Amino acid sequence: MSHQVDARGLSCPQPVLLTLQAIQSASGKEDICILVDNQTSFENVTRAATGKEWTVSGINQDNDEYQITIHKK
Repeated sequence: MSHQVDARGLSCPQPVLLTLQAIQSASGKEDICILVDNQTSFENVTRAATGKEWTVSGINQDNDEYQITIHKK
């Protein structure tokens, strides 16, 4: 099962804050999929996730939109 965070259209730090909220509420066994629509949010979200000991397991990019999948190490 996975949880989705749609942070498209939001500027930093909102995508990071939404990601951190999802990480806090996750059971640890589920993936979290984060959607962002700019490079800065992509970089900040991946940095925040890895800083909380989550692994980026997938990145899909379509033009300026990114789908980032993370899971607990």
